[in-house]
Amino acid sequence: MALAGEYPDVLVGCTGGGSNFGGLCFPFMGQKFRNEAQKKFRVVAVEPASCPSLTKGKYAYDFGDTAQKTPLIKSHTLGHTFMPPSSHSGGLRYHAMAPLISHLKEIDELEAIAVPQKEAFESGSLFARTEGIVPAPEANHAIAAAIREAKAAQPGQVILFNLCGHGHFDMTAWTAFNEGRLVDYEYAEEEVAMALAGIPTVASA
Repeated sequence: MALAGEYPDVLVGCTGGGSNFGGLCFPFMGQKFRNEAQKKFRVVAVEPASCPSLTKGKYAYDFGDTAQKTPLIKSHTLGHTFMPPSSHSGGLRYHAMAPLISHLKEIDELEAIAVPQKEAFESGSLFARTEGIVPAPEANHAIAAAIREAKAAQPGQVILFNLCGHGHFDMTAWTAFNEGRLVDYEYAEEEVAMALAGIPTVASA
């Protein structure tokens, strides 16, 4: 951003487990917490509607794996027994969010939204036709949110997102999209409740 002579008004990152989002947004949030940011900005975490840990999950202690071999971690979780539906966003199907990102959500330092995969691929298709780069399914979600932000932006506002991968290894997904075979799946509330029922009970001190 310094090389471009700009500073973001909005940062957008796709979130599965949280590494891509953290890599993009944490340096700027660190500047904010140290009172070094050049201006106020918003931070938007984007997840798939089929795996909505931040937007529908519970902030609780849970296992990080289905085999229950990890230590308990406090994060936004859909429950370690969560089984994602068929989705072409391979990197965005983890049942929980990184603890640091979950904490930032809890203290209102970031916004979280869920995007359906058809909108994500439509946005990625527009990006490919405009920029000549075929994005990965995960990156499509960030592109979709960036487009939403651009439509609502004031003149001169800067939106920063991370094109975190190309789609050269995801051509099956792109073929399914182009043939009209992608289906949106929104994680139903009753399914959320069933998965959350398996979260271990942790007594407070």
